[in-house]
Amino acid sequence: MTGNLDLRHRVAAVSGGLGDIGRAVASALASAGAQVALGDRLPMITARRVMPGFHYTRVDVTRKEQIDRWLRQVASDLGTPDLVICNAGIVKVGTALETTRQTWDQTMAVNLAGAFFLAQSAAQRLLRRRKKGRIIFVGSWAAHAPHRHIAAYSVAKAGLRMAMKCLALELAGRGILVNEIAPGKADAGLSRQLFAQRKGLRDRVQRGVPVGELLQVDEIARGVLFLCDPQNCHMTGSVLLIDGGVSLVYGP
Repeated sequence: MTGNLDLRHRVAAVSGGLGDIGRAVASALASAGAQVALGDRLPMITARRVMPGFHYTRVDVTRKEQIDRWLRQVASDLGTPDLVICNAGIVKVGTALETTRQTWDQTMAVNLAGAFFLAQSAAQRLLRRRKKGRIIFVGSWAAHAPHRHIAAYSVAKAGLRMAMKCLALELAGRGILVNEIAPGKADAGLSRQLFAQRKGLRDRVQRGVPVGELLQVDEIARGVLFLCDPQNCHMTGSVLLIDGGVSLVYGP
C-alpha cells in the first residue's frame, strides 16, 4: 500500500529523530519524497554523523517554548509541518512500588506531555494556515497491557492513547487526522541495549512473540507511512497495533 506513496510537497517533523525508530521513520518519509525535519536532544555534531543531510534542531520536548521555536524554524526553512510524528520517549526500569517521583516526572514529561504539546502546537499552526495534516503518536502495546518492570512508562503510554483520541475527536472535522502506532517487542531502543548486556535475553524475549520474530524498526516506519498516506482519509482516533500477537498472549 505504501510502495507508490508520494509525499512530495509534504513537510514532516519527527521528534526523537535520532533514536532507532526516529531514524527509520525519517528515512522512510524522505524516501517517499517528504522534506523531513528532525528534533532531538543530542548535539548537532551527532545529528550530522548519524543522519547527514537532514534538517536538524536540538530540542527538548519537555519545554513547550522549545517545541514552538522548533516548529517555527521548520516552517521558516521548509514549510509548515503537516506530517507530525510524536516519537520522543524514554524508558526507565522500575515497578510501581519502586518508581521514584523523579522517574515519574521525567517519564510523564517526555512521553506524555512532550508528545501532547508537540501535537497541540503543530495542530494550532495547521489550523491557522487552514492546512490539512496528519499527527501520529508513537505509542506502545504497553498502553493496554500492564508491564510490571516499566510501570511509569505503561501509565504514560496509556495517557498518550487518550490524548490521541481527544485530539482526534476535536480535529476530525478540520482536516487533521490523529492516530497512534503501537509497536510490540521491538529490536530497538532500550530493548536492544538490554539485549547487548544480557546474554540470552534476546532469544527469551523473541520466544514470547507468537509470530516468532522481534519487531524491526523498518516495519514500524512502514506503519507510519500508511498513516501518512493522503488516500488514508477516514482513519482517525485509531491505534495501529504491530506487536506480532503478544497482546493475544499477554493482554490486559
